[in-house]
Amino acid sequence: MATLLEHPEAQALLHQAEVSPETVRRCAASLTAYLGRYLPRFYRAEHRAHAETILKGKLTALQRKTTEPIATQARQKRRPLQLFVGAGGWDDDAPLAELGRHARAELADAGGVLIVDGHGAPKKGDDSCGVARQWCGHLGKVDNCQVSYFVAYAARRGKALLGGRLYLPAHRAADAAHRNKTHVPEGVVFQEGWRIALGLIGEHRAALPHAWVTGDDEFGRASAFRARLRFWRERYVLDVPCNTLVRDLGARPGGRGRRPPFEAADAWAARQPKGRWRTFRVRDGEKGPLRVRACQQWVQTKDEDGCVGPRERLLVIRSCEARPRTWYALSNAKADVPLAACVRAHGERHRMEELLQEAQGEVGLDHYEVRSWVGWHHHVTLTLLALWFLQLEKLRVAKKKSAGEGAPGAAAVHPAAAAAAAQRA
Repeated sequence: MATLLEHPEAQALLHQAEVSPETVRRCAASLTAYLGRYLPRFYRAEHRAHAETILKGKLTALQRKTTEPIATQARQKRRPLQLFVGAGGWDDDAPLAELGRHARAELADAGGVLIVDGHGAPKKGDDSCGVARQWCGHLGKVDNCQVSYFVAYAARRGKALLGGRLYLPAHRAADAAHRNKTHVPEGVVFQEGWRIALGLIGEHRAALPHAWVTGDDEFGRASAFRARLRFWRERYVLDVPCNTLVRDLGARPGGRGRRPPFEAADAWAARQPKGRWRTFRVRDGEKGPLRVRACQQWVQTKDEDGCVGPRERLLVIRSCEARPRTWYALSNAKADVPLAACVRAHGERHRMEELLQEAQGEVGLDHYEVRSWVGWHHHVTLTLLALWFLQLEKLRVAKKKSAGEGAPGAAAVHPAAAAAAAQRA
């Protein structure tokens, strides 16, 4: 009887998974150069050594990428690594600033997109900084979790996760015992998620060329978030809830001068004839080109106090599939910007989702046991550095493939794992 491994598809996968000595050598050289760029951003010798151990550990096939298994694999003591991540006196800003410069050098694109998103990590107990019963996007419900916010850069050549910040719920920010226990700095106060996202955008908007800012309805529903982006002269396309009240500025029922009443965005969309909808190819998916249908209208909305806001575009975007998904978004793009450009910018949000999935699956974004404010941010900094190395290796492998230099199946190799294996050899 034939075994599962003898199946033709299994044999093909095994063939793709083969790692040649040349692939290992190339990956090892890449990792050595990468560490040479980032380790100097850790100013003490012991910090540089610990950072190297953690980064290599995150780039291996360890099932759990926390400090204990990383230390065991590296044959080092666990406690020094735990202290380095959980309470180390090193600055996150220096390596993250280098990551931003590196991303600009590799990806800079005038048509690039800055993407913001929230991330919920389920947690048991309430000892960790910021943990509370709150909305957890990962679970799709209110549960015990930590919430954080991230900013990413997406361009034609690739993408990068650039920074993150932990969210501290209002009751946690006001809880002196919780702050002391989790070592929250004095200057950290409660901020709504959209304000944290604005701060992350502000850190990168001047350094990275881009044409758009995108985000989901947590950000689009905040009129002050959109107002700040307009003040910064940032062009945005931001999701809003389907029940957002809009006033159609193209309609004038009852004669000149009278404006129509406000109605929910989904009610407006339901009234639109087939002739108003246009079909666009957004990107290539696993099963072929992904297409959507979209229509638009100039509208006004109300802010949280009921005041009517400026003119914006309402975009309604619907996927072309048996059970279509529908998105409602607002944009301040000028009239000369084609609808197709707005739709494609909106579609770039999936690249943030990809980055967060890769960060969780490949380099252990949610694999941590730190409980302090400092520890969380140290863990995220090291995770983003490991993830960026993976993105660079994918770019390198893709470039060699396009030039005809790669061996068959090279793109299927996990280059970071090969590099770390070579470093340990």
